[in-house]
Amino acid sequence: MKSEASHPRYALILAGGSGQRFWPVSRDALPKQLLKLFGEKTLLELTVERLDGLVAKENILVLTNTQQEAAVRAILPGLPKENIIAEPEKRDTAPAIALGVGWVAARAPSATMMVLPADHLIQDRKEFQRVLSNSMKAAESGGALVTVGIKPTWPCPSYGYVERGKKIPISSIKDAQVYEVARFREKPNPDLAEHFIAQGNFAWNAGMFIWTLPAIFSELTRHCPALADFVSEVRTSKDFAATVKKQFGKLPKLSIDYALMERASRVLNIEATFDWDDVGNWTSVGRYLQEDKAGNRHNCALSQYEASNNIVFSQTGQHVALLGVQDLIVVAAKDGLLVASRAEAESIKKLVDGLPKELR
Repeated sequence: MKSEASHPRYALILAGGSGQRFWPVSRDALPKQLLKLFGEKTLLELTVERLDGLVAKENILVLTNTQQEAAVRAILPGLPKENIIAEPEKRDTAPAIALGVGWVAARAPSATMMVLPADHLIQDRKEFQRVLSNSMKAAESGGALVTVGIKPTWPCPSYGYVERGKKIPISSIKDAQVYEVARFREKPNPDLAEHFIAQGNFAWNAGMFIWTLPAIFSELTRHCPALADFVSEVRTSKDFAATVKKQFGKLPKLSIDYALMERASRVLNIEATFDWDDVGNWTSVGRYLQEDKAGNRHNCALSQYEASNNIVFSQTGQHVALLGVQDLIVVAAKDGLLVASRAEAESIKKLVDGLPKELR
């Protein structure tokens, strides 16, 4: 295996996305990763902090969009200004990651690169770094693309799944099991998800990818030449911003799974042994709030009478009182109030589509 000096480490953090599921606290310009849902720091700040000691700060790159760029820069004043850029428009994950690959290649053509979402809650930094370090070793050992899989805790139909094949021994990795990926599976119906869990060789696809630049460029050339050409143009451009602005909107709108991971010649999977939550809606947030004797979860002063199993989140500092209600989500922001059934947590984004534009 080549030394780390031969493969400098880089991290690309994907920090775009919309802010619909966490309305009224979130907005299009203020999505989940830019909110302080779990204390005094945003999910984006926590994502960057988790890399401390694993990736040099000057090698952490953040890709966002034009609506959110100002907020991202304000949240991350410690990163070099040139390490934060915005996509000219939204083109899905494959073009976004291709932009990141070209961005890294312009700096270090032999780098090992990890791609990480900005909106996951992971609290065990030590274990996270151990798993990612092993993932980089796996990527460097034989030119494979590597994914981190989450051990399923229930048959969730909202996640993509990774089907594992045979175990692969890698001499540089002594404390983790590495598997070949047999195939990627799209979000299943509940019955099929149950079947996946029963088989025991499936993991949730967490959207964390690790590869060397030569490996990812080779696979892009083979399976998505338009993206490979874009990477080459970005890498050699004398005017990075102008090239991105001119060419990015011409790229095909594809997810990285469909464009590449499902087609790549060799993909490996390492199971995450750290805690993980993609915090998909207000019900997910509720798990981390304080709980009263009636099962109400809350982040503010709360009184209740015959009210149970509610989630209350407030940014206003007001005292909230609940009377005779069950299974509600109550969220108070300065300019909006949400009252919803817990069972409809996933449908909040449908509500947001019908709101006045200034509240979206």
